[in-house]
Amino acid sequence: MPVALKMAYKVIFDALWHFSDDDGWAMASHIALSTLLALFPFLIFGAALGNFLGADQFSATAVHLIFDTWPEVIAKPISDEVVRVLTIPRGGLLTVSVLAAAYFASNGVEALRVSLNRAYRVPETRPWYATRLASLGFVIAGVLSLVAVSIGLVAAPLALNFTYRFIPGLREFLSLIGNWGLVVALVVLTIGLVVCHLWLPDGRRKIMDVVPGILLTLLLWSTGAYAFAYYLSMFANYAATYAGLASLMIALVFLYMVGMIFIIGAEINAAIMKFKVKRMVIRSFRSSEEKRLSEVQ
Repeated sequence: MPVALKMAYKVIFDALWHFSDDDGWAMASHIALSTLLALFPFLIFGAALGNFLGADQFSATAVHLIFDTWPEVIAKPISDEVVRVLTIPRGGLLTVSVLAAAYFASNGVEALRVSLNRAYRVPETRPWYATRLASLGFVIAGVLSLVAVSIGLVAAPLALNFTYRFIPGLREFLSLIGNWGLVVALVVLTIGLVVCHLWLPDGRRKIMDVVPGILLTLLLWSTGAYAFAYYLSMFANYAATYAGLASLMIALVFLYMVGMIFIIGAEINAAIMKFKVKRMVIRSFRSSEEKRLSEVQ
């Protein structure tokens, strides 16, 4: 067996073994439920903050960025409910309901943090209030990022129309890109994964330590989403089992798959780092042994 193939087998086996040993199946359920419960509070808080900052298009932008990467059969029922929720008028930013929404939204971040700590095999050394404040910081940073994107999407057409005067060929080049919304959503998703893997769990990691798992996560998410959508259209009939709760159960199963792949991506990174350290130790030991033998001779 080639060395690269043998190493890949060891990494995958180690990652899947630890995924099961770290209660990955249960943690994926935790992520799915926490994400679904945090989604509406996050958008409610984001809409309030976006309106406060003058980003009137926040709701539409957030719905597109979050749900454009989901299969339509899964995203449409939830996105329709999200639009209904976000059109309800609310008070100012510092009302009790909005602050409570921010707190409950941070529960989803907490689920990701606990899962990543287990996947990267690091104990949590920070006090609970520090991790909770960090989770709230992630929520606010996520909202501000969506606010910036929504403002940018409004300003982008004006900037492009100005640029077309000096670069006429740019219009033809940009017309080749069929779906700007999907491209922006993938960019935001990738940046979010990098931030989560680098700074959400305890300990320190370099950017190259997390890239393999992130790329694998994006690949498996894309494949899994289309496979699940095909399964729903051809075989599954959740309405016969769950009646009016069918849309909710479909979303939970989909998010369970998403959470499982997210954890496996972190497990892959942890396994690669483990074997890197092991190889460094072996090389250091061999070099010291060779040096000692040469001195003896």
